[in-house]
Amino acid sequence: MFGGGVAGLTAAHELAERGFAVTVHERRALGGKARSIPVAGSGRDGRPDLPGEHGFRFFPGFYKHIPDTMRRIPFRDNPNGVWDNLVPAVEARFSRAGTDDVLLPMGQVAKPWSTPDDFRQTVGSVIATSTRMPMTDALYFANRLLVFNTSCDERRLGQWENTAWRDFVGARGRSAEFRVLMSRTLTTLLVAAKDDHASTRTIGSMGEQFLGNPLETGNDGPLDRLLNGPTTEVWIDPWVNRLRQLGVRFETAELRGLDAAGGRITGARIADAAGATRTVTADHYLLAVPMEVARGLWTPEILTARPELAAMSDLVTNWMSGIQFYLRRPTEIARGHTAYVDSPWSLTSIAQNQFWSRTPISGYGDGTVRDCLSVDISDWNTPGIVYGKPAVECTHEEIAHEVWAQLQAHLDGAATLRDEDLCSWFLDTGVAWDAARGRNTNADPLLINTAGSWAARPQAHGGLENLYLAGDYVRTNVDLATMEGAAESARSAVNALLDVAGSDAPRCALYTLYRAPELEPLRRLDAGRYAAGQPNMFDGPA
Repeated sequence: MFGGGVAGLTAAHELAERGFAVTVHERRALGGKARSIPVAGSGRDGRPDLPGEHGFRFFPGFYKHIPDTMRRIPFRDNPNGVWDNLVPAVEARFSRAGTDDVLLPMGQVAKPWSTPDDFRQTVGSVIATSTRMPMTDALYFANRLLVFNTSCDERRLGQWENTAWRDFVGARGRSAEFRVLMSRTLTTLLVAAKDDHASTRTIGSMGEQFLGNPLETGNDGPLDRLLNGPTTEVWIDPWVNRLRQLGVRFETAELRGLDAAGGRITGARIADAAGATRTVTADHYLLAVPMEVARGLWTPEILTARPELAAMSDLVTNWMSGIQFYLRRPTEIARGHTAYVDSPWSLTSIAQNQFWSRTPISGYGDGTVRDCLSVDISDWNTPGIVYGKPAVECTHEEIAHEVWAQLQAHLDGAATLRDEDLCSWFLDTGVAWDAARGRNTNADPLLINTAGSWAARPQAHGGLENLYLAGDYVRTNVDLATMEGAAESARSAVNALLDVAGSDAPRCALYTLYRAPELEPLRRLDAGRYAAGQPNMFDGPA
């Protein structure tokens, strides 16, 4: 197996529990983008280094594959293992520059609905009362969600997959508040993509989970959850320890190439940390490396057996990386995530110490840090407010100053960030400054669910009998580049391997996203309308 991120660890877990001998080859660090990254040299007097990260962690209640795995990872005296380390965030803040912010309670805040009209009124009222959006726009957006939620599978894949979100919601003709919140902010936060590129099928499915399930029916837990400590400490390390107990072996090595003949993979060429190369052989080869790495491995022999893999060259990546600010006093921004709606770099944040009950942030570094404000940067191509440059063209110091300034421009009152409270900062190590080119590179880009990209995404298994693919680029039900997508794809890959091996072991459980049963008769009607070339019954003039 190649790749030790969430996809690779999930596949190793499922296979080891079913008695397979598994070796995981990982070139950098186990946990991939999900791991914590120690701030080297920051620990003092026996304290561990401050924890940095690629970006903050978010575990929505509709995630099911990740939580199911977490329950099978022992953690101290937790009755439900690592799953008990998930804690709820009770509110979200939408922060605006120069005007009042919106603070939204998370959870079951809307009343149940039973008819399409009831859905429009309920969702529209929630949107209008929690934002400054005109009611006409709120009701219009609620109707667009109704159009999507009552669309049959064939329409979702044939029409909405190939439609950009901005075109679907008709953002050009709506209020400024509508364009900012329901078009730009929504797509940038979810998929780090422009609203004129993001797939309606992907964004609509997420809207269906967040706004179309008021009672959180079938969810694994509260809508917004985080871990109660640094990711590696409370999830990744216990996971790796459990896999070692199950017999999984880990080797530091980089996959350099795959050899194929006769419709099978015959060997994998790897290089160890010293650069020494060798070929390893196995009965089965499970590839859990990032998409941009995987598509660089396809040889003519591989593409002859699986010609659909050539379309992966059409898949698009962008950047969504994080920076952490270590503070001398606790923040009072929100008891959950905050979106900085007017920030040019599409920033979001979480103040972590309030959730870290296991080891407060003061237990790391030199003991003076009282909070960690973890910030995700989702737009690396728009000029900022300090240097007038996009993040991709800023040095690391300029990125830190720019992000800090954009946060300060949004926050006031009790939430004000004071310069004297800033101890230090840490930028994701995957972002590297190239002085010769005057711009950054990124070792960990994010797959973007652009309109029409489903056709270029492969299945977990295909024409090469003993090759299996796992990663957030593989086709999944969740259909979003997330840890949940990676975990779901790994389970699909393992199930395919079990089929090829003729194993009688139980197949991995696979879960699907919620759809309101009240709307199922309308989805069946829509199937007939779509087959007849007619629009969805609610898809009329604004």
